[in-house]
Amino acid sequence: MPIHIDRKRPGIAEVVIDHPPVNALDVAGWYALADAMTAAGRDPERRVVVLRAEGRGFCAGVDIKEIQARGDQALIGANRGCAAAFAAVYECEVPVVAAVHGFCLGGGIGLVGNSDVVVASTDATFALPEVDRGALGAATHLARLVPQHRMRAMVYTAEPATAAELHAYGSVLRVVEPGDLVASALEVAELIAAKSPTVLRRAKESLNGIDPVDVRRSYRFEQGFTYELHVAGVADEHRAAFVAKRPTDTSR
Repeated sequence: MPIHIDRKRPGIAEVVIDHPPVNALDVAGWYALADAMTAAGRDPERRVVVLRAEGRGFCAGVDIKEIQARGDQALIGANRGCAAAFAAVYECEVPVVAAVHGFCLGGGIGLVGNSDVVVASTDATFALPEVDRGALGAATHLARLVPQHRMRAMVYTAEPATAAELHAYGSVLRVVEPGDLVASALEVAELIAAKSPTVLRRAKESLNGIDPVDVRRSYRFEQGFTYELHVAGVADEHRAAFVAKRPTDTSR
């Protein structure tokens, strides 16, 4: 399974993405992640969830090869699966600490941007390559990690930001060496887990209630343009070029 839950530590659940080679999730994987986050948050023995990954990077987003192979149904499934997973992180009944290493791309930004606390390793980079893939989405979540104009530049250019940069903005709590990432994230989780479980759950609910942006509606609005690009035929060329590892025709 690409997603599993570790409940070995008192009060803490670790939801782990492990889908080689690059943790790009297919439709089933996004729904599995949504289910795991929801289950971990509803467990009365858990006071905090650590969301992390194994392998080369945190998450490379959606499985573009699946979309190319299955067409419309896979695209619709990926859109809905991502929306479900992002919402499950945001609406998890307890605080979520994201531990990010290596690349955090596309859907990975949606997961991290909807987390409560972010710890990253020095090798972590954050990017939305959607424009290069003929898609849109997760600017909603990137805007929770970087300032508005930086977010726009990152969307248009598809260039990454470093963990150090996000730490300077205050959106990443700690930047540590890769070998220390899991231990550091668990240390933060233990600080949270030491608090009253009743108060923590109400704190999470109250903080979501005062957010200035409805992340569900905002993200679904973005996704509508992804499908528009798909219908227009532009997205197919971008995805085909990515799968074939060739230059993209950007004439239209």
